[in-house]
Amino acid sequence: MGFNDFQAFKQHPRTDVVAICDVDASNLERALKEVPNARPYRDWREMLEKEGGRIDSINATVPDHMHAAICLTAMKAGKHTYCQKPMCHDVAEVRSLTQMAADRKLKTQLGNQHSSGAGDRMTVEYVKAGAIGKIKHVYLCSNRASGMDYRLNQPKPPQAPVPAELDWNLWLGTAPERPYAREVYHPGKWRSWLDFGTGWSGDLGCHILSAPWKALGLKAPVSIQARVNKGWQDSPELRAQLWPQANHITWVFPGNSLTSEGRPLTVEWFDGVDPDFYIPEEFRKLYAGDKFPEEAALFIGEDGALLLPHTSGPHLLPKDKFASLTPPQVKGENHYHSFVNSILDNTPCESPFDISGPMSEAVILGTVAVRTPGVKLEWDAQASKFTNSTAAASLLRRSYRTGWEV
Repeated sequence: MGFNDFQAFKQHPRTDVVAICDVDASNLERALKEVPNARPYRDWREMLEKEGGRIDSINATVPDHMHAAICLTAMKAGKHTYCQKPMCHDVAEVRSLTQMAADRKLKTQLGNQHSSGAGDRMTVEYVKAGAIGKIKHVYLCSNRASGMDYRLNQPKPPQAPVPAELDWNLWLGTAPERPYAREVYHPGKWRSWLDFGTGWSGDLGCHILSAPWKALGLKAPVSIQARVNKGWQDSPELRAQLWPQANHITWVFPGNSLTSEGRPLTVEWFDGVDPDFYIPEEFRKLYAGDKFPEEAALFIGEDGALLLPHTSGPHLLPKDKFASLTPPQVKGENHYHSFVNSILDNTPCESPFDISGPMSEAVILGTVAVRTPGVKLEWDAQASKFTNSTAAASLLRRSYRTGWEV
């Protein structure tokens, strides 16, 4: 994903990639072929110190556990910041980045790139305009079979020598020390590990919740509860190291003028390939297509439903009822380029931290609920605390490795 982001920024006609950083020398070598004049670094701290005033903006596309350390350092130095989703590993980190962006008046963008697409934007306009009436319920899902490659069930992989091209200490960064294991953590499967990633809901949640969040003007949830697959819940070894193989998270958000009778709104998330963790069949049947999409947001309104398959466009349901409705006239744009334009031209972008920060916080609160399954967590957003669970409270802010404190 780092190379993908790098390519997108490099293609903007008014940017100059002057420095690149990666803990893996092979990644640096690949990127330098594209921008041979860029200055390469292995340590992001050295890059920020030496580049000083020569850079305006940074892009952090690294494992979740390092987002806060890199972005806060850059933002303190006055750098505009693009950060991959989820914004951070922990709720306390999300709060810090959101506040820092506001205090320093920096341009920011979360890496949920599909939120700039026409499909998400059309959905927001449909819901705001009341196309399906007041919203009664929202279902979210990511039941992508390929995601199971990252949902591991091996809590103690065999130790292996660290490859010469990888600086393992820098890769670990803020996380506790552990031996390197070949083809487990780096480059891709780190998402499954509690120390590094935020699980499947943390990964995809910031994509799929984005349109509902904006369409409904959601604020901080008042409660969060989760259930998980039994094999993970019954295994102390798995629970100590890995995220579960399937989640069902339920948030309750305060109601507003767009929710049915102004009542609180329930939003449910489902992931995994166990049918017990799918959107209930009675609601999936609303979609008359060949197969319900693996990843989607489904709005249930008083006058119909709206299905937004992830990366695609919205479907108003039942189809015949809305056949004559004129779609909103909106266009998509390049998420990366709109961020650059926001810096250069002071124009808005789709996921600045004042919007994506509170949404990311709700997503990460869901991951806390996943680690305390079965408990309905009552959330006091103003005080940033749970009012009924000391176990969950301990998961809002993690301890950092000595020398890597954030």
